[in-house]
Amino acid sequence: MISSRTAYALALCVSAFFLSTAYAAEKGDDDLILRGDAQCTSCHDDADDSKPTMLELRPSVLAIGKTRHGVTADGRTPTCTDCHGESESHLNHKGSGKPPKPDLWFGKNTDTPALLRNESCLSCHQGGKHINWQSSVHANSDVACTSCHKVHTDHDKVRDKKAQTEVCFACHKEQRVQVNRPSHHPVLEGKVACTSCHDVHNDNPKTLIKSSTNDTCYSCHMEKRGPFVHSHQPVTEDCAICHNPHGTTSPNLLKSRPPFLCQSCHDGLSHHGAAASLPQGPGSGQFQTVGRACLNCHTNIHGSNSTQNSADGTAGGYVQSQSLRR
Repeated sequence: MISSRTAYALALCVSAFFLSTAYAAEKGDDDLILRGDAQCTSCHDDADDSKPTMLELRPSVLAIGKTRHGVTADGRTPTCTDCHGESESHLNHKGSGKPPKPDLWFGKNTDTPALLRNESCLSCHQGGKHINWQSSVHANSDVACTSCHKVHTDHDKVRDKKAQTEVCFACHKEQRVQVNRPSHHPVLEGKVACTSCHDVHNDNPKTLIKSSTNDTCYSCHMEKRGPFVHSHQPVTEDCAICHNPHGTTSPNLLKSRPPFLCQSCHDGLSHHGAAASLPQGPGSGQFQTVGRACLNCHTNIHGSNSTQNSADGTAGGYVQSQSLRR
């Protein structure tokens, strides 16, 4: 006499067997991964890579089974024709030569317009952070989703923080040069990725993750946000006035070295002493400003709460307080 618990477990096993049998019958014995893929995998498989239809497929189409697009238990999982179209001329081709391309072809040298390729992706990936894709900079530049993303592989480089720069720098070559300069964000070191600051799916003109350059910078550099008693106008306006975030040859990502960077806005003739430059002759100014950087005195250039020299309305508001200097 078997116990009720054993009988219940046996009933579950029998039910699972019949369900799997029914699913296999519905799926078809010839389907390798996706439901109804037999008409495609009869040619596009791993059995013979010497076939003309397989020579240009790297990685193999069957690698999609290792990705989210190959999860058969998910009812949202697409089939081959959901992405590539019905492609009747491709399927009905007879002979040993190469068949016509599918209706939607995503290869490197494809002649399928980017708009049609993107529509295939957006039929599923429409909401969330992709909702503004149609008005994004990349979409308006005829960049396709598959220009960056690879579907038939379990390692999509653009989703890997350490590898995504290879994808971005394929087009953004100027930024490739900049991140190799002495002063740069730790992109090459793998601590910061392009997507740490940029979101190519939104409609921001600079593809930033926030609405402005400053808000994007403040997501990491919170100590620069303020508010301060004495605010430096370029700081509150745009960090990129003084900094190049991708990389420079000057320290601290500055576009040029002080005092030359500062004098692009501040006329040296209005300084209390001589302009911060080379001496012009005997008695040509105070030694503190000759050949020195402005930051020797104005240490809190991003903003300060110091009251030093603030009564006369001078730039002393950015000077470190007397008590701290002592």
